[in-house]
Amino acid sequence: MGSLNDKVAIITGSGSGIGRAAAILFAREGAKVVVSDINEEHGNAVVEEINKAGGQAFFMKADTSKAEDNRNLVEQTVVKYGALHIAVNNAGIGGPLSTVADYPIDGWQKVIDTNLSGVFYGLKYQIPAMLKSGGGSVVNIASILGAAGTKFSPAYVAAKHGVVGLTKAAALEYADQKIRVNSVGPGYIKTPMVMNALDEATLKAIVGLHPIGRLGESEEIAELILWLGSDKSSFVTGSYYPIDGGYLAQ
Repeated sequence: MGSLNDKVAIITGSGSGIGRAAAILFAREGAKVVVSDINEEHGNAVVEEINKAGGQAFFMKADTSKAEDNRNLVEQTVVKYGALHIAVNNAGIGGPLSTVADYPIDGWQKVIDTNLSGVFYGLKYQIPAMLKSGGGSVVNIASILGAAGTKFSPAYVAAKHGVVGLTKAAALEYADQKIRVNSVGPGYIKTPMVMNALDEATLKAIVGLHPIGRLGESEEIAELILWLGSDKSSFVTGSYYPIDGGYLAQ
C-alpha cells in the first residue's frame, strides 16, 4: 500500500526537474497524478514513464501565470478523476538578472505573474475542489530565496517571499476545514533551470554556498513534498520547510 493510495494530485511544472521527480514519486505511492506543464513534449514523456511503470497519470498543458488555465486544470482533473486531494504548485521561472534600478519592467511582471500570481491562482481554484473532496494538502514550492535575499534577482526574491506569506495566510484560513497548506524552500538543485543558466565558475561558487558541499537532487526535494502531501504530516500546516544543504543555517 502506497502512502497516497486513492489520492488525486495536480503537480504544476512537472515536465522536468523537481516537479517531474514529485510526479513519478507520487504515482509510485499510489496517487493518480495530473502532470501539468507548458512543455507538452516533456509533460507527455513523464506521463508515459508513469504509465509504463504501472501508475496512473494524464497530461494537461497549462500556463500557471493565467488564471483561466489554473481553473481549467482543476476542472478537468475533477472530470477525469472525480476529486482533488493534493496540489503541488511548483511551476516557476528564474527571470532576468539585474539590479533593481535596471530591472526590466516586463521581466518583473513575468516573474511575478508566474511565481507568485500563479500560486495564488492555483490556490483559488484548488481549495474549493479540495473542500468538495473532504479536505486536502497544498504544497507550494518557494525557495531559500523565500527567506533570504540575493543580488540581481529582485523579482524572484520578492515572488518567493510572497509565496511563503501567501502560504501562511491560506493555511490559517482553511486549517479548520481539513485543508493544509505548506511551503518548501529548496536550495540550488540540479534542475534544467539552474544547470542551463550557470557557467562552470558560477556553478562552483554556488556549490560553495551550501555547507553540505553539493547541489541538491530533485528526488530529494520530492521526498519532502511527498511527506507534506500525505497524511503522515497531518498536524503540519502554515509551515515553511527549507531543504538546502545548510544554506540558511549560516
